[in-house]
Amino acid sequence: MGASEGLSIGDIAARTGLAVSAIRYYEEEGLVAPWRNGAGRRRFQRADIRRLSFIMVAQQFGFTLAQIKAELDLLPRHRAPTKRDWARISAEFRDGLDARIARLEKLRDTLDGCIGCGCLSLEACALYNPADSAAGKGQGPRYLLGDSPP
Repeated sequence: MGASEGLSIGDIAARTGLAVSAIRYYEEEGLVAPWRNGAGRRRFQRADIRRLSFIMVAQQFGFTLAQIKAELDLLPRHRAPTKRDWARISAEFRDGLDARIARLEKLRDTLDGCIGCGCLSLEACALYNPADSAAGKGQGPRYLLGDSPP
């Protein structure tokens, strides 16, 4: 198969491990943009393997498809992204990942104490919320997420 013929959706699925239906969904969402050959079949660039792999990894890190699409929309469609293109995306995602890692570490450390506590000291409990005083701070376990009790 010549490079101008592109890769079939089956080739892309085999290479990325994604289901064909997932690739079609990503196409519908505008994350990849295959073209149609003379027979009307989808054809993909080799660069789409990296694009789809990035989508898979970014989703595993908790980024939404909207966030991923916003970054991928900045990549060129007419050529394969360069190392510089990917480095820019990496820098954009790094801050979000660092913040998420910090929250996860705090949650892990807080849960260690919480699980070992047995709730014998409700005044020091990160889940204890007398009279729902944390409601004004937002949804969820506010003190466990890092807010300070009054």
